[in-house]
Amino acid sequence: MTASAPSFTLPATQWTQARMFLSALLVVSSAPLFFVFHTSWGYLTVVAGLALAFSISWCFARDLLLIAIPLVGIEQISLKANLEWGNIALMGTVLVLAVAVPYSLSRWVFKDHAITFPGRPGQPWTRLEWIWLGLVLVLGWLILPVYFIGSGSYLNWPAVAEPSEIARLFVGVGFVGIWDELFFICTIFALLRRHFPLWVANGLQAIVFVSFLWELGYRSWGPLLTIPFALIQAWIFEKSKSVYYVITVHLLFDVVVFLVLIYAYHPQWAPIFLFPAP
Repeated sequence: MTASAPSFTLPATQWTQARMFLSALLVVSSAPLFFVFHTSWGYLTVVAGLALAFSISWCFARDLLLIAIPLVGIEQISLKANLEWGNIALMGTVLVLAVAVPYSLSRWVFKDHAITFPGRPGQPWTRLEWIWLGLVLVLGWLILPVYFIGSGSYLNWPAVAEPSEIARLFVGVGFVGIWDELFFICTIFALLRRHFPLWVANGLQAIVFVSFLWELGYRSWGPLLTIPFALIQAWIFEKSKSVYYVITVHLLFDVVVFLVLIYAYHPQWAPIFLFPAP
């Protein structure tokens, strides 16, 4: 009697989980292909990822579709910092739709309310959460001038001088910061979290988060900052259950970003940093 050959087939559940991870990875990998390498290969990974997802589960494929649609939509515009009124209107419209379309499809078409923007009404922030807000300001004050000026990445933003330009820069930085949390955390991370453990979903959303910020201007060694920031923000959202808190964290960070950009171009206007101006 001959011995049967050893089986190398994964159990059904593990095999399904592996296929789900691959399909999600294919969809989110379109972000670096679109926003970092600027190649149309991202469309191929989106189609491949969705095709694989539909072969696994309609519910899973539906959630990946809600991620893929806005990614393809955002790819149609340039994300480079540009304060011209026309670009502000175009970019603002596309980014709003990138949140509104998945939310609307989830709520009124699929009727599963997969995307929400939770807060903690009646529950004050904890002492640890308040401490973290203070640390964010201190860390931003110490690190961001070193990054923007030391790497020369401040040059990826326009040299504002007129009051209107400064106002547009301030509003634009804040708007994108709020949008980041609504899209990357409340949409992409929340959808992936329905199917994957915390750190799998977190790692996948960070790929998209960091790729977007790369095209926006956080280049050079910027990913060394944006990767941990993306991971920490999703983790905080998971623990705090409050989009308002993660938005507050992001906006505090962005206030420092704005001041560093002003300092880089006009040191006499914001002489509050230790790192020397260019």
